[in-house]
Amino acid sequence: MIETISFFILTFLAVVTLIGGLFLGAYLVITLLKKRNNPKIYFPLKKIAKIFALTVILNGGLLVLSQLTAFTPQIIDEKGNRLENSITELRELELNGRKQWVSLRGWDKTAPVLLFLAGGPGGTQMAAVRHELAELEKHFIVVNWDQPGSGKSYYAEKTKNITAQTYIQDGHALTEYLKERFAQEKIYLLGESWGSALGIFLVHQHPESYHAFIGTGQMVDFAETERMDYRKAWEIAQAKGDTPFIERLKANGLPPYYGKDVTWKSAVYLNYLSAYMAENPSIHNPGYNTLRDICASEYGLLDKINYVRGLINTFGHVYQQLYDIDLRNDYSKLNVPVYFFLGRYDVNAPTALVEEYYRVLDAPEKKIVWFEHSGHSPWINERERFIEEVVSCFLGSITQ
Repeated sequence: MIETISFFILTFLAVVTLIGGLFLGAYLVITLLKKRNNPKIYFPLKKIAKIFALTVILNGGLLVLSQLTAFTPQIIDEKGNRLENSITELRELELNGRKQWVSLRGWDKTAPVLLFLAGGPGGTQMAAVRHELAELEKHFIVVNWDQPGSGKSYYAEKTKNITAQTYIQDGHALTEYLKERFAQEKIYLLGESWGSALGIFLVHQHPESYHAFIGTGQMVDFAETERMDYRKAWEIAQAKGDTPFIERLKANGLPPYYGKDVTWKSAVYLNYLSAYMAENPSIHNPGYNTLRDICASEYGLLDKINYVRGLINTFGHVYQQLYDIDLRNDYSKLNVPVYFFLGRYDVNAPTALVEEYYRVLDAPEKKIVWFEHSGHSPWINERERFIEEVVSCFLGSITQ
């Protein structure tokens, strides 16, 4: 609790200092402009310059301090004591020469390892998973990975150089690290949205490294998904008589999109669909707690900025590279058990495509688990049942 309070105080001071510096800088510029027109204006240049320089130094210091003091909270028992055999780490790793961050959390250091693959590309869910899926930490060492171009790993690689292969290579390197560190021959893999496709890529190329895979908000055919989402948003807007929104869709045209505006054009219908799901009374706990997550202790001030930059810059660059991928054609045979956890009301990743993929998929074991009160994110919408199903599929039963 003390660490959390300290972290928020540090964040507050940095924000106040930044705002103060911006105002001081603006005052400096305005006064200089006025002095050019009226030399008689008194202007203590040296004094203001010193204050401005001090503000910049202080702001930089707070920024660095916030990065160095970022942490993932300890796991404690009912009495507030740290569990003796637990693991709570926020660690930087070098994967294929790229520096990236992971969190490792679990009640027991000898438990099976579960690697969670976040959505995006460019998304970080390190804090969200800690909050929403904390119960999984009783059964697994839960590993969250900020992929290149996202959150704490935003600078792992230049955005222009990131490809799907970057994620596959680094995901495999991380898997090998986890296997060696925890002396396990295989680990479990769980991916959501974009992470569900990345999970398929990984188990396809390296089946020997994984016990099983769960995909939720499962992506199948990226180009077709965008077209279906666009048409669904148009259909909803027509039913609502939302003419201005339809005009925006017309202006952008039918996806897929290419170039520098991919994020902004896709966001038009994706945000509309997210709002539509949030309004659906059949979907429980419908939205992300973005403010809670972005303010989490795992992220320093720079990470918080990159939390947003990843969703804009990395997504825009990488997503358009995925349009020629169709799991039904390219990944129809997998050598590990595969489970799809689908929200009944998911209009972001059309479940019809997942059902088609399921029919053609050849795997040692496969199963669709439906979540009747969920949209695109069953792990948030119905987290208690989601956790039960994860443990059931991966471990066979819940053991306390």
